[in-house]
Amino acid sequence: MPAALRINPADNVAVALEPLAAGTELSLPGVSLTLAEAVPAGHKVALRDLAAGENVIKYGFPIGHALQDIPRGSHVHIHNLKTNLSETLSYTWNPAPPAPLPAVAPRTFSGYPRKDGRAGIRNELWILPTVGCVNDIARALEREFQSLVGPGIDHVHAFPHPYGCSQMGDDQENTRQILADLCCHPNVGGVLLLGLGCENSSVAEIRKHFPPDADESRMRFLICQQADDEFAEAGRLIRELADRMRGDVRVPCPASSLTVGLKCGGSDGFSGITANPVIGGLSDRIAALGGSTILTEVPEMFGAETILMSRCPTRELFDRTVRLINDFKRYYQENHQTIYENPSPGNKAGGISTLEDKALGCTQKSGFSPVRGVLAYGERVSAPGLNLLSAPGNDLVAATALASSGAQLVLFSTGRGTPFACPVPTLKIATNPDLAERKPHWIDFAAGDLLKGRSLDELADALLDLVLETASGREAVSERHGFHDLAIFKTGVTL
Repeated sequence: MPAALRINPADNVAVALEPLAAGTELSLPGVSLTLAEAVPAGHKVALRDLAAGENVIKYGFPIGHALQDIPRGSHVHIHNLKTNLSETLSYTWNPAPPAPLPAVAPRTFSGYPRKDGRAGIRNELWILPTVGCVNDIARALEREFQSLVGPGIDHVHAFPHPYGCSQMGDDQENTRQILADLCCHPNVGGVLLLGLGCENSSVAEIRKHFPPDADESRMRFLICQQADDEFAEAGRLIRELADRMRGDVRVPCPASSLTVGLKCGGSDGFSGITANPVIGGLSDRIAALGGSTILTEVPEMFGAETILMSRCPTRELFDRTVRLINDFKRYYQENHQTIYENPSPGNKAGGISTLEDKALGCTQKSGFSPVRGVLAYGERVSAPGLNLLSAPGNDLVAATALASSGAQLVLFSTGRGTPFACPVPTLKIATNPDLAERKPHWIDFAAGDLLKGRSLDELADALLDLVLETASGREAVSERHGFHDLAIFKTGVTL
């Protein structure tokens, strides 16, 4: 493995692939130099003298400008590099010729066909509170009915959350829509929608947000204030659902029935070199098979948005992508926040310096296929191929949004590691070999093997195999630990 990598021939920085000491001699295509100072793994080193104000180029694009003169062989990071980004922008539609999709033989997985034409990769019994007031009841029911897990019932999960009341306007509607989406999710074989009785987001209000094809035969509804013994009544309804689910069996389903969410978190300097390009290869393969993928984390598109816009084949999709970006910037502005102060302390420690640096790596999860859909928060995916979804970068909020839009599983790349999981199976993709070796109880797939000589195509094919195996019932590491959670995007006033 080389000591450093120049990602694009136009780059004026390289990424250290291992910790490099001052005085280290680097020899890369077209350039040889001696390091003027130590550079941590995943961080950037200047390949030539950079003048104050000059753009720093990585991935072939500017990731900011030099705050001062940076001598050749120096460490380039937050101390001498600043973003170029500004507020809301105007954009011009310049569609690029579509990239060819990879040739992929037809594939299937073993799933659960649903009445609405979708397919579940799990047959789970969910307990969904309409409001935080009944969270503890939902948790108690989850504990009590774990004994139901067995043939036909993969898991019993409760999803407590703090919302459903004391909200207003669009904020309240978001809660109702997300809960309605999850009631109708294809991974759900049965759901108990558990209400209190006096909340704004009541059972009746949430049912208004069900689509016309919702299969209410798989749902039960309980309003606790109207039941003399809510535990006894909930138990009766849960057993009804379980009896119905035991007749469900897995059958072969085409890979075109898959919708895969794409997410990253705890990124490092390797994310845009290993895991995210591998996930991009997977995304293109799913598109070639007729399935769907969803890219979200809109704030982490800032600085790379024009790449996504150039892949919009119609003016309508371009205009919707522009609104997706600028509406999120306005959300920042309306809350008096700086738009571009995004990379977390962990991101920075891993070598990511600016939002452009993060975005250009992050958007590689989308591969090269055209944008086929642009979704509002809570909107269900309908277009095969790559979709863009409005949601923030927060890991659990974004992953929940992916699930609510119909993703049956989420691919989550990470350079620092995280144990979390969202409402659907969440596969963790390690960006570097060290993380995969140290945290096998967190990590499902080692994309850092790209640094050991495996090819991107080889790893993308292997990741497709893992996705299909997971869709057929193989548990993600987080599922084996029983991890699952839900978070709704809070955008408004709390009364």
